[in-house]
Amino acid sequence: MDSAREAGGAGVAGTVLMRFVWPHGGRSVFLSGSFDRWTRLVPMSPMEGCPTVFQAICSITPGYHQYKFLVDGEWRHDERQPCLTSEYGVVNTVLFTGESNFNPVIGPEVPLGMELDNETFRRVVHVSDNTASDVVTRISEADLQVSRHRISVFLSTHTSYELLPKSGKVVALDVDLPVKQAFHILYEQGIPMAPLWDFSKGQFVGMLSALDFILILRELGNHGSNLTEEELDTHTISAWKEGKAYLNRQIDGHARPFSRRIIHAGPYDNLKEVALRILQNEVATVPIIHSSSEDGSFPQLLHLASLSGILKCICRYFRHCSATLPILQLPICAIPVGTWVPKIGESNRRPLAMLRPSAPLSSALNLLIQAQVSSIPIVDDNDSLLDIYCRSDITALAKDRVYTHININEMTIHQSLQLGQDSYTPYELRSQRCQMCLRSDTLQKVMERLANPGVRRLIIVEAGSKRVEGIVTLSDIFKFLLG
Repeated sequence: MDSAREAGGAGVAGTVLMRFVWPHGGRSVFLSGSFDRWTRLVPMSPMEGCPTVFQAICSITPGYHQYKFLVDGEWRHDERQPCLTSEYGVVNTVLFTGESNFNPVIGPEVPLGMELDNETFRRVVHVSDNTASDVVTRISEADLQVSRHRISVFLSTHTSYELLPKSGKVVALDVDLPVKQAFHILYEQGIPMAPLWDFSKGQFVGMLSALDFILILRELGNHGSNLTEEELDTHTISAWKEGKAYLNRQIDGHARPFSRRIIHAGPYDNLKEVALRILQNEVATVPIIHSSSEDGSFPQLLHLASLSGILKCICRYFRHCSATLPILQLPICAIPVGTWVPKIGESNRRPLAMLRPSAPLSSALNLLIQAQVSSIPIVDDNDSLLDIYCRSDITALAKDRVYTHININEMTIHQSLQLGQDSYTPYELRSQRCQMCLRSDTLQKVMERLANPGVRRLIIVEAGSKRVEGIVTLSDIFKFLLG
């Protein structure tokens, strides 16, 4: 950086115009600094005749400042300039300015480009309240509202018809199927849930999911259970759903279960309506059902809509114009998204559920139900990520009828996960189990990874140690994007 007198002289009264330069190339470069409290990303422009050098001119107050560059979604600092490393490992470039002709040299005892520790820096200059650990921690309200508005407009003007693949299959189950048979079908088809068809009503009446089988296995594991393994041969899906309604006290004044309509979408519902329907009803997918009759008879099941498919549409649409969504270049640690491991003194944060691989399977199943989460990180004694247990992993117990001769209080999570790691399982599917990201990854990078088929959450880990720092899910992203 240098003085910008030639670019316009002094700035606003009491401020100095400074020219900041990033000489190391890139496609998109932004500047952020303590001179505006880290609240803005200032776009930098390539210099004429030198496309690898980017510059920006800012009006700043005299004194001590820190700044850094966001280059192609990654935070960088100019190693040729004086910089400071905080106790958290954050490296920012330091700037001292008094007059518009200021020459940025700290002094003979501090060589240019040297990383200063906190103690060395305090001997050179008084540190202001904006310490080096104050990386972008706040979002510009204007940028947030602009981004949300543009995403809302896109979702409101595109329909779920656009989610339909060119070819594919959707598995539906008859409500008169035995629960045991349905369990095996989901395992053999490699799917976590399926719509339910009632032949007598001629309608789709609900969904059977992995959560149902978790509840069933818990019932089988209880000594007082009225549902034995032998009864699974004849116990139908409709009977289970009715029994589940009684368990959840979803009954009317005549002790009959409430008749609940299936949560679904039509092919011409806009994507915002579909996303809100998924979030508000806390479901993973909604079937897209179409009927050409006014009374809804002869329905056709077209597809299962999910947040992943909708996110893929957003990423595809904004991929080549990401600059219109300012929040995309912010790191996920700087925005209110995801569930994070509480730090010391942050007892008000929702704790992140984690388990050791030696924990009994029953502990994982209980957590999935009680904590109302879809997955649990499995970690070692240092809280480093080893694997993840998801609701859909329960279907692995259908392999060789394992569920008929196990005790969920004695079987460990590690043993259960081993069942699902068949040698013939494609590597692509296995590698999707434990998708990770860093706290410094941009929102755009996180969204693009979550838009991949089969990926429903990312585990936020510490670089190197893989220590779990948090988890961000598809629901978290949409709750943030839709406000």
